[in-house]
Amino acid sequence: MARMIFVNLPVADVARSRAFYAALGFSINERFSNDEAVCIVVAEHIHVMALARPFFRTFTRMPLADATRQIGALYALSCESRDAVDAITAAALAAGGTEPTPARDMGFLYNRTFADPDGHTWEPMWMDPDAAEG
Repeated sequence: MARMIFVNLPVADVARSRAFYAALGFSINERFSNDEAVCIVVAEHIHVMALARPFFRTFTRMPLADATRQIGALYALSCESRDAVDAITAAALAAGGTEPTPARDMGFLYNRTFADPDGHTWEPMWMDPDAAEG
């Protein structure tokens, strides 16, 4: 079996998170979704579990951070082109996300940043693999 990754995010409103990530073009795995959680399929082996904050708390004794005020992680997401970086960022902004930092263009690497309605920060990026090797 291939290794998979499940990123678990505490959210204020599961339905809002479902709508936001669906607007980015990600599919929903209904088998692992309910009123307390939604399973967002980013890629075949990468899933985001948006968990209602009270449900998320059942998995940890640590206090939950407010991602709109503190950063705990940046979720980098590779894209096939610069246009794809711009497209997913535009979709995020249209769906209620924000863009906390401006685009970065280093020639061989291009990325933008968006935050979902709960403040979780994503960095879609494109990198020229030939230039990166040099």
